[in-house]
Amino acid sequence: MTVSPSHSHIPTRVLHVIGVHLYVENDDGHVLLGLRHPDSKYAGNTWHFLAGHCEQESATACLVREALEEAALVIDPADVELVHVVHLVDSPAGQPRMQMVFRARRWEGSPEVREPDKCLAWQWWRPESLPEPVVPYTRAAIAGIAEGRAYTEMGW
Repeated sequence: MTVSPSHSHIPTRVLHVIGVHLYVENDDGHVLLGLRHPDSKYAGNTWHFLAGHCEQESATACLVREALEEAALVIDPADVELVHVVHLVDSPAGQPRMQMVFRARRWEGSPEVREPDKCLAWQWWRPESLPEPVVPYTRAAIAGIAEGRAYTEMGW
């Protein structure tokens, strides 16, 4: 918590960024991850969920939009469920983030690279044999889902 210098007892309000992440498993139990472009602002050359930030929309609407834009996957909001949340801050001065991970039980299409400036490849991975490097909170969320935990905190 940050404290305002003029009112030492009043905390400064820090808004959290809301991210949505797609967790899908193929018939073999492999999880879909994308290799982020090396010039990406965050985690370049690192494997990560299909993800995006909520704009003026619900979390599930954001997930459906991002899946189509990034990977040509068509998802019905009725086919998704929230399976894990990571409450994260990357550094003491970093912006706090609430990372919501949704599992899609069904989808249409095969993953395609639709934004090559952001993602170089989509690939399926065994949850117990994830690639290196992988975004740390992605790894934590996948482990949490496998263990049946709904929530992880990182960096606080």
